[in-house]
Amino acid sequence: MDITVQELKERLDKGEKLNLFDVREPDEYEADNIGATLIPLGDLSYRLDELDGLQDEEVIVHCRSGKRSGMAQQILEENGFNNVRNVIGGMLSYRAQ
Repeated sequence: MDITVQELKERLDKGEKLNLFDVREPDEYEADNIGATLIPLGDLSYRLDELDGLQDEEVIVHCRSGKRSGMAQQILEENGFNNVRNVIGGMLSYRAQ
């Protein structure tokens, strides 16, 4: 299941507390971020314990364009996460709004 940048933006603007994860690299995150927790895609498999307890909660993942976060979505689903949403278009679409 995916989430549009419009829906994400609305929820962030309302101050909703989200389980939001950025799977880009640290330099990309430093240059521009929306307050998500940084877990680079290459580290995700080794840091699943940091997401312990979120298996049945909504987890939102994003990257630059949506490709890496799509891969992160698959990794999380394969590891028992039941409600993982990928931000369609990633930061490129988010900033274009």
